[in-house]
Amino acid sequence: MNKSTLALSLLITLSPLAAFAATAPLDLVGPVSDYKIYVTEQIAELATQTQAFTDAVKKGDLATAKQLYAPTRVHYEAIEPIAELFSDLDAAIDSRVDDHEKGVKADDFTGFHRIEYSLFAENTTHGLDALADGLNNNVKDLQTRVAGLTFPPEKVVGGAAALLEEVAATKISGEEDRYSHTDLYDFQGNIDGAKKIVDLFRGQIEKQDTAFLAKVDKNFASVDTILAKYKTADGGFQTYDKVKENDRKALVGPVNTLAEDLSTLRGKLGLN
Repeated sequence: MNKSTLALSLLITLSPLAAFAATAPLDLVGPVSDYKIYVTEQIAELATQTQAFTDAVKKGDLATAKQLYAPTRVHYEAIEPIAELFSDLDAAIDSRVDDHEKGVKADDFTGFHRIEYSLFAENTTHGLDALADGLNNNVKDLQTRVAGLTFPPEKVVGGAAALLEEVAATKISGEEDRYSHTDLYDFQGNIDGAKKIVDLFRGQIEKQDTAFLAKVDKNFASVDTILAKYKTADGGFQTYDKVKENDRKALVGPVNTLAEDLSTLRGKLGLN
């Protein structure tokens, strides 16, 4: 056995991906590497835009802070499965009021949604300097940690379903951005993040199940068509409180179907 054959044999033997095909570890290197590039780019945008957002908050520029809130968060939503690997930062950056026993004034309620409360419910930037600095520092910390992270393939592939499951389970109700009603931005971020994973692993999925891939593509197109109805001329979205209950329910079916289909993706690629 020559050295290259031996190395490949050891890689297959030792890797948890061995349940896939013999060449699975090598097949997955490219997509996982490309996904890390994507996540790195998204976090770079998140860091830049968070700086601008928190600068506006600290300057007392309420209108600009409100305007920047949703477009900034999109980048976090797109890469949430990776961000959630760092549970301390995820809680500090993205926890909701429901996660805190003492509500909006809890000392440990920080991050985007705590600032959202003051900006949109209280209509003020007063007293937010420390929260703004904390959010900015936590996003920079996330950027540093992700840069040094080895991405687990099973977590990457599983992230596609996780993003859609969260939309279906808790976001369509409007509970996440309950003060700003900017939920449609979050939906788009989650859907874009899930679609990116599917696109990067498209070649591997196609080898396993072309009919499955066609169905997933069709459902992504359905969700995109629904969301497109609510886009505004500036490229953003109308506020979610203006979306009727029947229209919210129309999102549930395609999103649930996507989430269910994508939950089988790890198994199809031998990553369970």
